[in-house]
Amino acid sequence: MNFRVPAFQALLVQAGALLPCAALAVALDALGHGLTLLQAALLQGLLAAGISWKIGLARWWLLIQLLFPIALLAGLALHLPPWLAAAAFLVLLGWYWSTYRTQVPYYPSNPAVWRAVLAELPQGRVLRMIDIGSGLGGFALHLAVARPESEVVGIELAPVPWLVSRLRAALSGSRARFVRGDYEQLNFAKYDLVFAYLSPAAMPALWRKAQREMRAGSLLASYEFEIPAANGIKTIRTTEGGPLLYIRAF
Repeated sequence: MNFRVPAFQALLVQAGALLPCAALAVALDALGHGLTLLQAALLQGLLAAGISWKIGLARWWLLIQLLFPIALLAGLALHLPPWLAAAAFLVLLGWYWSTYRTQVPYYPSNPAVWRAVLAELPQGRVLRMIDIGSGLGGFALHLAVARPESEVVGIELAPVPWLVSRLRAALSGSRARFVRGDYEQLNFAKYDLVFAYLSPAAMPALWRKAQREMRAGSLLASYEFEIPAANGIKTIRTTEGGPLLYIRAF
């Protein structure tokens, strides 16, 4: 068992929070301030979220840890059928797939970011461009319309977003191509643009891969999460008060 896998750490945190939660509940009961089940679930969630923050789990885990006991209590109170829980689990599994391993959840970018990236691309020649972790395919579909002479690919590991992007491309007649897979298995040397909207945890490995593989004249673009390079990074504020877009030219 790999104890460094965030999902396993989160499970251990929930289990570890049970004892202090129970001890606190007993102490409060002895003082005449017994907890309701909802209050106990909220206390469990707060303890688990606090421990998760302390050990450095990514911020989205904090919300999951907080809400998990409450959601479990709500499911029991509503007497939800087991198949509904199983269906919800399968949908979430298909949507997030290997987030537990990659620490890259679903982050959708927006048209302002797409336009800013397009403005940085060289004109007058055919380009090969890829969106790694392409989600529902919005950016790749936009690129395919804006640069119809070029090749646009989106790669996504999670089955549900990948399937949605394939359907969107088919229904719109887009030339964008979507593949299901892990971008770590790609050779970045094949592309003139690599676009990423991943997570802080993924950026160091992405930068090392880009340094090894990307060729002169190509661009690495990352929205919100900084490319860990000492210099040569261009930053663009695509929306007022919004995150930065980072561009690194090789």
